[in-house]
Amino acid sequence: MCVNFIPVNTVELQRFGLGALAAPWPQECWQDYNAPIVLSGGLRLASYGFVPKHRLPDGKKYTTMNARAESIGEKPTFKSAWHQGKLCLVPMQAFFEPCYETGRAVRMRIEMADGEPFAVAGLWREWRINDVLSEFSFTQITINADEHPLMRRMHRPGEEKRSLVIVPPEQYNAWLNCDSPELARTFLNPFPAELMRATPDPVRR
Repeated sequence: MCVNFIPVNTVELQRFGLGALAAPWPQECWQDYNAPIVLSGGLRLASYGFVPKHRLPDGKKYTTMNARAESIGEKPTFKSAWHQGKLCLVPMQAFFEPCYETGRAVRMRIEMADGEPFAVAGLWREWRINDVLSEFSFTQITINADEHPLMRRMHRPGEEKRSLVIVPPEQYNAWLNCDSPELARTFLNPFPAELMRATPDPVRR
């Protein structure tokens, strides 16, 4: 699962052809941090984690930064948004996963081989504050990566390997405008490993 990524900056965001956002966001994104997401209707600044911590019932502790593709349509947390087609793209420069090939966890920066920004498949929801204001949150969708040449190197030995779903640019509009869960599932595919790279990158938090 991914719990940390680098959102695109304001200049890179303009490459998606959707204008700009006025509010700033952190250079690195963790749970409950804001980051830009792309909806079919435009840009939103949203909190990372489908259910923000301040929205959890008292005493509840669980994370919703990732949604498994295999169960996204059945899990109570995600199923309503999934069946309503609340799909989004999460633009980013890189995301991070631990690699244990040296015998200890090494944080790996995973990005495009050409260094260009990219976007991953996500799900969003709106939280009404009052009649005028709303806040937004999102989760990133993951798939099994046991056979992926790059992503199978990540996470602890013996654990299932997972990967974010990277959406090719030519599929952005089609993903955002999927009109059924069955169609949306056809986009949840591994991304070619030869177009990605992973390099060690210690935490800068």
